[in-house]
Amino acid sequence: MKRCSSVLLAFTFLFSTLASADEGMWLYNEPPKDQIKAKYGFELTQAWLDHVRLSSVRFNNGGSGSFVSADGLTFTNHHVGAACVQQLSSQGRDYIKTGFYAKTQADEVKCPSLELNQLVGIDDVTDKVNAGVKAGMSAAEAGQAQRAAMSRIEQACATSTGLRCDVVTFYSGQVYDLYRYKKYTDVRLVFAPEFGVAFFGGDPDNFTYPRYDLDITFFRVYENGKPALLDNYLQWSRNGVSDGDLVFVSGHPGSTGRLLTMAQLDFSRDVAFPASLRLFKRRIALLQEFSRQSEENARIAKEDIFGLQNSQKAVIGYESGLRDTSIMDAKAADETKLQAAYKADPKNARAPDPWNEIAQAIALQRDIYLPLTYLERLRGFASGLPQTARVLVRAAEEKPKPNEQRMREFRDSALPSLEQQLFSTAPVYKNLDTALLADSLAEMQEALGSDNPDVKKVLNGKTPADTARDLIANTKLDEVAVRKQLYEGGEAAIEASTDPLIVAMRAIEPDARAVRKTFDDKIDSVIRRDGTRIAKARFAQSGFTQPPDATFTLRLSYGAVKGYEENGKSIPYFTTIGGAYEHAAEHGGQPPYDLPESWINAKPNLDLKTPLNFVSTADIIGGNSGSPTVNKKGEVVGIIFDGNIQSLPWNFAYSDAQGRAVSVDSRGIQEALRKVYGATALADELTGAKGEPAKAGK
Repeated sequence: MKRCSSVLLAFTFLFSTLASADEGMWLYNEPPKDQIKAKYGFELTQAWLDHVRLSSVRFNNGGSGSFVSADGLTFTNHHVGAACVQQLSSQGRDYIKTGFYAKTQADEVKCPSLELNQLVGIDDVTDKVNAGVKAGMSAAEAGQAQRAAMSRIEQACATSTGLRCDVVTFYSGQVYDLYRYKKYTDVRLVFAPEFGVAFFGGDPDNFTYPRYDLDITFFRVYENGKPALLDNYLQWSRNGVSDGDLVFVSGHPGSTGRLLTMAQLDFSRDVAFPASLRLFKRRIALLQEFSRQSEENARIAKEDIFGLQNSQKAVIGYESGLRDTSIMDAKAADETKLQAAYKADPKNARAPDPWNEIAQAIALQRDIYLPLTYLERLRGFASGLPQTARVLVRAAEEKPKPNEQRMREFRDSALPSLEQQLFSTAPVYKNLDTALLADSLAEMQEALGSDNPDVKKVLNGKTPADTARDLIANTKLDEVAVRKQLYEGGEAAIEASTDPLIVAMRAIEPDARAVRKTFDDKIDSVIRRDGTRIAKARFAQSGFTQPPDATFTLRLSYGAVKGYEENGKSIPYFTTIGGAYEHAAEHGGQPPYDLPESWINAKPNLDLKTPLNFVSTADIIGGNSGSPTVNKKGEVVGIIFDGNIQSLPWNFAYSDAQGRAVSVDSRGIQEALRKVYGATALADELTGAKGEPAKAGK
């Protein structure tokens, strides 16, 4: 891919300087072809890359997936698809608990709010984004000019192509790429196993290995009311993987911090992560108490509890990386070396120190962290209905503005996706919203103080619990028609509205906007400007040896199927279906180690030696959930669903000594579909050969 700046045009891949480890979440337009060929003897062709890219999809709720048949069949993890599964459930019909299988296409049910994105093109737009940045501009002015340019580029692309178009920032702003996506919004549920086997072992086994999970869900994408006919989809492997095999992961890692400065890492360690962990502990306790009140409460809160527990464990693992002196000392040494090289360059003699500039911006971020978090980012309003109210209030003010002057989330090219979510028919549970809002208002009152003007505006002399009860009981925003009326009515409708949540959001809007502007102009813009300077210095020193940090955009990782040593014990690279039954027996079959009845009944018919899960050294992070694991032929050999606890510090530094990505094995999926669920038609669609079973395990 052609890059614009002289620095970027000059660099080449310096693979000799890279460690032999399989590190990297690589851009599809900058793949590590030479490195893979040197280590594994495999040559990535453009045809292979294009096929795997076009077979990969992004789920708008934070996960990855892939197309696996010509008729639009798509698969991902159960925990990625669970939001839809729960939305399609109801009291007395809990598909999370019982599972779901549509035996025919007529039985497939549309998800209320899923959007899938297929990356169909990438263009370098760095020069276009920076065209409006003039010498002498402040960081705030430059940031505003860049954001305006991004919105113009996206809108021009969306208008001319009909695609979803997003300008993606890499290396803090040294590179801008335009990603063009085909959107699928008619997404229908085909198959989901029971929660008990999809998340077998529950929270105790989460981020551990060995694992025994069938963490999968199948959907189908439709166009014009019919299954989409796809030219690109991944064939299903019949043979699976062997020890040492080269595998690839094509997915959408959410966020990493490998290229952050020490000041940014310190902020995560000392401020952001501790605050998140306090929040998770508090919310989990709240929702567990809510669940104990009734079986129905337990059903509607189950997915939220799982998500919070998963996030809690992930952040504990991320934080451990920032408290690992070997990791942090190495990063500090790298930063010192890079700073010295920067200062030694004569053209930087009079330039401000970019690391110091970012450190000052981070100091300001510490100062505004509480109002930014509780007011602008709505931690004080943790339930769905208040957040809907915020969207409506903001949309009324933003939409009349010229496209390039709006907040980024309200740019023209983003509105179709925003509107799909806003007008979703997904069920709203007011009792859950009330509990969450009461707790988050109480937390905000504790954090900002009872005398904080915004706290006083919202509570109006009442307790957080009474306020939440009144706000949720009296709002009409759970009705799609009301949301549409307010959205389409614009500023006049919002100003005239007496809906209590609209009134509350109007009340805090001035201060929320003010702290947002401070962040955009004095923190984000500084990090963008000075992070670019640091990126240039890194490229000048070592070449393009590191992919950019993850941005929930499509990346290609690779590695070997490989076990590891832990506490003097050899951990094999795969587990078996039989191991799941043994694991259950070891724990007396008690929750969360109680296999579903379908699995108990099917045991005599199963090949217990069939591989169920396996590990590899492929580089992943949160957001990769649901990514296809493919072999050199581009065939599905598994699906990423987790990493072990040793992989969590990969957020900041990769090591394959013990860290592993965990996949569900393609053979275990076939065995379960055919012999546990009788889903023969689905299994046949995957293999393309009716009645022919997948090969047995090793």
